[in-house]
Amino acid sequence: MQIAEALQAAAARIGREDAEHLLLHVLGQSRGWLFAHATDTLDARRFNTFERCWQRRAAGEPVAYITGERGFWTLNLKVTPATLIPRPETELLVELALARWPQEAAWRVADLGTGSGAIALALASERARAQIIATDASQAALEIARQNAASHHIGNVEFRHGAWYAPLAGERFDLILSNPPYIEAADSHLETGDLRFEPRTALASGADGLADLRQIIAGAGAHLKEGGWLLLEHGWQQGAAVRGLLEVADFADIATVQDLEKRDRTSLGRWAKAQ
Repeated sequence: MQIAEALQAAAARIGREDAEHLLLHVLGQSRGWLFAHATDTLDARRFNTFERCWQRRAAGEPVAYITGERGFWTLNLKVTPATLIPRPETELLVELALARWPQEAAWRVADLGTGSGAIALALASERARAQIIATDASQAALEIARQNAASHHIGNVEFRHGAWYAPLAGERFDLILSNPPYIEAADSHLETGDLRFEPRTALASGADGLADLRQIIAGAGAHLKEGGWLLLEHGWQQGAAVRGLLEVADFADIATVQDLEKRDRTSLGRWAKAQ
């Protein structure tokens, strides 16, 4: 079978974009190569591997879990069902952090609920003098994050096991970031699409989706230096609620920033209290 024929067969089941992504993964080639070699013959071994991949996708499994990787910022990261799949909208957290962070400043930073390590590693790759602590309640996720750090030769991130601030007792930071769970526990979307396969503990957070955000905001003052920033990703309908929580917690310079789809995505505040 020609490569173009195999691709067409898969695209009929899972769509052209996913079919291309999986085929290129199997072949170990770039998209440009695909156009130049569309009439090449796909041998039986690689066709069978490709067929298993697109059948898994047809059953709903995320492409990232099938290929075992996902791009984030400038990094290609290993992902497994133990980790949330990094998403493009989360890069907004990285952008907002870097915009407030002087290039040569040796900031201490905490990434809470690091998962695959995406946020921490993206920041570390841009700020070589940073000291970044990344926490997660999942040992399995931390192991993937450590592997990602090693594969990219990033040595200025320390990974610690524990929920939110538990591994950070007595420590203060210039910047704290988190992409915590923020979906309502009863939201029907959790039973559809890629979300069915991702760890529920990384997605759902109480009846209103704000349980973990409340905990992170309430505890931030004990771990931020004066003038330090807290940056949080949240759901597109939660901007007002998160700003309200930041106000109650006595943060200053509170704002919500929208993503490329013009939806509320990240809220932030500066800890202005003297310690």
